[in-house]
Amino acid sequence: METEKETGMEYGEHRTYDFDTPVDRRGTWSIQWDGVADRFGMDGLLPFTISDMDFRSPPEVLAALQERIAHGVFGYTDWRLGDFRAAIRDWYATRYDTGIDTDRIVYGPSVLSQLSQLLQMWTDEGDGVVVHTPTYDGFTKAVTGLGREPRGCPVGDFAELERQLARPDSKVLLLCSPHNPTGRVWTHDELTRFAALAERYGVAVISDEIHADFVHEGHRHLPWTRYGSGRWALVTSGSKAFNFPALTGSYGIIGDPDDRAEFLTRMEKGEGLASPAVLSLTAHITAYRHGAGWLDAVRAYTAGNLSMLADRLRSAFPELGWVPPQAGYLAWIDLRPLGVDEAALQRQLIEVEKVAIMPGAVYRAEGFVRLNVGCARSKAEAGVDALVRAVRAVAP
Repeated sequence: METEKETGMEYGEHRTYDFDTPVDRRGTWSIQWDGVADRFGMDGLLPFTISDMDFRSPPEVLAALQERIAHGVFGYTDWRLGDFRAAIRDWYATRYDTGIDTDRIVYGPSVLSQLSQLLQMWTDEGDGVVVHTPTYDGFTKAVTGLGREPRGCPVGDFAELERQLARPDSKVLLLCSPHNPTGRVWTHDELTRFAALAERYGVAVISDEIHADFVHEGHRHLPWTRYGSGRWALVTSGSKAFNFPALTGSYGIIGDPDDRAEFLTRMEKGEGLASPAVLSLTAHITAYRHGAGWLDAVRAYTAGNLSMLADRLRSAFPELGWVPPQAGYLAWIDLRPLGVDEAALQRQLIEVEKVAIMPGAVYRAEGFVRLNVGCARSKAEAGVDALVRAVRAVAP
């Protein structure tokens, strides 16, 4: 179970959880740590890549999982039984001041599996799916893998968004709310405009809100349930915020009852996914019932990492004018003002600095990097310092 202590930090407030002590993840089949060579071609790199954190899940979640494992029987389960839907309803009521009709909730093994089913329901091969650019690579893979066409619109460009949605074969607006990789939190006015455009052009909306619980102070996440009309779905999971993606499990909220029924039929009969992972249900229920304190602490800690990053970038490269994202623990850094060649930078990072940092090309944005600081402060500092040295080494 997580060791507790009081710590006074340079960045952030006093906390009651030990996020400073690194947890060794090597040898745990971790994509970020053990699979780094698959993407970067070299083992042993210090990784700042895939969007999971290096922290243990909340102690309350760990205790609940241990208790469930001690029971020893892991038969078929039904997510409709027990507290799963009620825990979601209560979380939205207390966290977002938003009412949720539990009859609208559906279950899926992952957010991307839900997205795949919804795209198959609402589009045909060759149809357009409108996404904001830069774009989370999981979206690109899901859309193109189904034979649909991703149609990019720069974040904040409403004229281009309308142009893309107005195309007769654009059938879905795929939101990332908050946005990955930029960390942008959509405002009420922006969401209202998205909804109006979707209604005007008869486009369905799928809102991926898996980063919602990591919105930083001064900003507010507004669930799509407040804006959806016509054909829409919100897809999400507690796994990102509470760091248990390997347990699998996600849920969705689908507006139309016929769409909801079709989705459940596809999942339970077409995909044979009637019984969810019981440890996922346990983790979700416990996190939403008892994990708010841990979540607030880890969000403050990672905000401190981002503040540290901002200070060091401001000192090294003031011309970047970099500011922390509004949500999440993924730093999206525009290096274009420095004239840095992306390929040269990646070689320097990998071969000299021995770190793995995601290049912007992964998200259809050359000249950027995405740095994961969901980790101990000492590791985050090592990554930032390595990035600064590498940029200095290759900058013209």
